[in-house]
Amino acid sequence: MGQACQDMEEGLSLTSHYVDMQVCRREILRSGKSATKSLDRELIIMGDTDWQKRLLGQNKSKSYMLLFGNAGIGKTTLIRKLCLDWSNDNIPQFDFVFLLDGKALSLTTPAYSLQTLLLNLSTFSPTCMDPEAVFTQILAAPKRVLIIFDGFHELRDYESLLQTQEKDLITSMQKNSKAQTYTVRQLYSAILQRVLLPGCSLLLATRPKGTASQLLRRADCVLEVCGFTPTDVEAYLSKYFTDPALRASALDCLKNSSYLHLLCWNPGLCRLVCFVLEQTKSLEALPRTLTGLCFQVLQLLSQLSCLAWEGVKTNSSILPTGRTLTPKLKAFGLRTSYPLPCYSALFHTECSTLTHYHFLFPRTVSDRTFLQTLPFQSGPRGRRRHHREEFELTQRFAVGLLFHNRTELQRLDSNTETSFRDMLINKQALVTKHLEGLSYSDLSPSQVLEACHYVYEARNLPEVLTFHEVTLKPPDVFTVQNVLEWGGTEGRSFHLDLEDSGIQVSGLKALVGLNSINRYRACIADVISLWEQLEQSGEELLLRGAVSKLNIHPLKATQVCHVEHLAKLVDIHVNKRLSDSQTHPILAEGVPAVKELHKLEFELGPEKSPLGLPKLWELLPGLQNLLHLDLENSRIGDKGAEKLTCALASLSSLEILNLSQNCIGDQGVQKLATTLTHLPKLHCLSLYSNVISDEGAASLAAALPQMESLTELDVKYNKLTDVGAQKLRESLKDCKNIKTLRMWNQCIPYGVFEYLQLQDSRILWH
Repeated sequence: MGQACQDMEEGLSLTSHYVDMQVCRREILRSGKSATKSLDRELIIMGDTDWQKRLLGQNKSKSYMLLFGNAGIGKTTLIRKLCLDWSNDNIPQFDFVFLLDGKALSLTTPAYSLQTLLLNLSTFSPTCMDPEAVFTQILAAPKRVLIIFDGFHELRDYESLLQTQEKDLITSMQKNSKAQTYTVRQLYSAILQRVLLPGCSLLLATRPKGTASQLLRRADCVLEVCGFTPTDVEAYLSKYFTDPALRASALDCLKNSSYLHLLCWNPGLCRLVCFVLEQTKSLEALPRTLTGLCFQVLQLLSQLSCLAWEGVKTNSSILPTGRTLTPKLKAFGLRTSYPLPCYSALFHTECSTLTHYHFLFPRTVSDRTFLQTLPFQSGPRGRRRHHREEFELTQRFAVGLLFHNRTELQRLDSNTETSFRDMLINKQALVTKHLEGLSYSDLSPSQVLEACHYVYEARNLPEVLTFHEVTLKPPDVFTVQNVLEWGGTEGRSFHLDLEDSGIQVSGLKALVGLNSINRYRACIADVISLWEQLEQSGEELLLRGAVSKLNIHPLKATQVCHVEHLAKLVDIHVNKRLSDSQTHPILAEGVPAVKELHKLEFELGPEKSPLGLPKLWELLPGLQNLLHLDLENSRIGDKGAEKLTCALASLSSLEILNLSQNCIGDQGVQKLATTLTHLPKLHCLSLYSNVISDEGAASLAAALPQMESLTELDVKYNKLTDVGAQKLRESLKDCKNIKTLRMWNQCIPYGVFEYLQLQDSRILWH
């Protein structure tokens, strides 16, 4: 296995050219609200600061692991390195490692057994001299076996294998797994469903798009391949360019070409960039867009395809007599003489670019058909069409290609110059009209990001750009930055929502520093990290802008870290300094975003709330302009109500307080009632679905006349009886401002409640 794993492409090996990438564990958002959510929607997107804390070491052990990453990110290469490490005895916890390829699903003949699948069909498997003895050892100790699945481009390929199989088939497999009567699909399905080798460890590689409900229920660990860091890119170049002078020149060119440098975040694109750097002698000749990069590759592919077709016509693999190759073309042909698994995503993309080129400059494709290939098309009943990742990438390339250098495009087309020019102008007009006609308010955040890419490639964007829950990788940040800079030259300004986008601090700095940005939201921890970096580097102007532009209203805390980050920001606001530094003049008036935070929703849920509540009690006194506090379903109890009482004393601006479903009883209400009378602007109070009885109702009844601004009170579904209800009704006589009192529950007889309603129409059922 070791030697087979080593082979990459001409002149390269895994040992000499592998760059160790970071893998990060991702947390699953088990909301249970939708069974059809895609994987990227079910994962919590962390900020850059939190991300660094979750990078994996080598000592983590799980049995059902899901490894995901974008096309070309290096999943297959990482798996090959894992197999190589195992063959060199660097993974001692496994006696056997098997790599199963998704392409084997095309073998539909029922002629395989578990033994033949593992020992004969698995990738890199050597010839086995005694298969019976080896298979017996595998069955005897399945916990010492690691099975890796790769070559599955979409999650739905796995999901289809997790469909329950017939009972007779399962019984047959369990009784005799050596019988060669099963299809590869049946065996794959049995392994994934733990019917065969139930104790083995599984590692499933895939891309993030698509539904993954069944897979996520089974996975006990979700890992993401993070791509190259700037340091990794330099390491890759040092391995790719063995000549020191060429390496230094290539690295210098790359650092001066921001977009190409950021594209290298993806190892597959980094490989293409290195090839372009290898062939380009000057910085001016380097492509500035994804279109330019792919176009150079397309030119070479087109020339090689012509040579290959000539060979097909003459039934010969020898270069035709009289044909000479440029050194550039020859090098490319040798490098890519055969597609290896580690570059499968790259070759898928290259094939797609040729397909899109055909659609751009055909003689037979109608305008209507062409328009249907453009982005943001709706399928039946308004549903968005979901395409594979490489299709979206080449869609973007195809749009940019229309606006590429006309002379270079003409070389790839057989039409006359006039005919080609007319066709190009027509297609440009169609794309421009399509993009200008988009209703950006109807686009999802991910589609807004994609629109930025199209605008960058082809050159209209709304002033409020939200990328909430859309992962922003370095090339995405560059594209957004470029579009915003271009908009700034037109005198436009933008409001950016970068919350839950996973943007790196360096990318945040690049966007926040733009003059065209007047407001922004982002992960608070990353914002603070940026501020600290700017303070340390003495960039006062940027720091002033980053502080003044920040917006966190309204804020919804769904993770414990959200509360921790807010607590740190409030601490900066109160103490008027960053970290342990002295008071900073820029923070002399505090943090504007904290002053402008008017609504805070604490939505950690009953399980996580105990972890976040202590920090919440600490930070609340610093939010002196807070108008709306929502603590629903946090189970604060009577002790929490007492802590809240202390915090509320500082919130004199509070208008709405939601304490529903919090297990607050009479003791807690008694503590709260006293403080609530000192909130002069409180007009809405909800104590819905707690455990308040008649004693607590009496405390509320005594406090109500002093709560002069209160207009709505909700104490439905508590434990008070007709006695407590009567006390509240009597208190209403002295509360002219209260418009509604909701207090029904099953402890109050219907007849009594109807009588109370007749006495005061402000008492409502619901």
